[in-house]
Amino acid sequence: MIFGKQNKKMLLKFIAAAVVIMSFALPSCAAEPWGLSQLMIDLGRVKEARATFIERKFLKVLNTPLESSGKLIYIAPFRLEKYTLAPKPESMVVEQDTLTLERGGRKRTLQIQDYPVLWAFVESIRGTLKGDLSALRQFYQVELSGTQQAWQLALQPIDKKMIALIKTIKLQGSKERLNGIEIIEAEGDRSVMTVTDDPS
Repeated sequence: MIFGKQNKKMLLKFIAAAVVIMSFALPSCAAEPWGLSQLMIDLGRVKEARATFIERKFLKVLNTPLESSGKLIYIAPFRLEKYTLAPKPESMVVEQDTLTLERGGRKRTLQIQDYPVLWAFVESIRGTLKGDLSALRQFYQVELSGTQQAWQLALQPIDKKMIALIKTIKLQGSKERLNGIEIIEAEGDRSVMTVTDDPS
């Protein structure tokens, strides 16, 4: 078919319009691949999360792991709550720079910045949940592996006091959700926490 000059102009306009529409509808080939920066952005979008956990501590002096379970609550950007329900009830609540511990009817409140090792440990979880890479890098070398569907953050302590206690902290997740924390201590003991979303 032979197009007239007017028809050719209309066809070119149609093609141009179609290209513009497709450029919005389809993902850009020039987009950066998923990585640490995007993971932090995804995590930072979560404003509140509730989960149940099962934690198993593997100690060299014991043949079987110690197991505890309970609930976790995160409210962005600074509040983190851990309620252990079994085998004995206890709670740990972090709000801003204050840590409140309650066990056996006794309550204790600490300023976490007065305890550098404790501060580093709190930020390993809270910094991950709020997608704060600068907070993580204040205490750790951060390495990401895996995919968006199944990622792992390996945190290597940089403070000497922390290194004396903790070899590495590994956090696993999928997309914007954290689903596991493994802590490997310097002397070989380790704990593994499995985290499951709690819709309630």
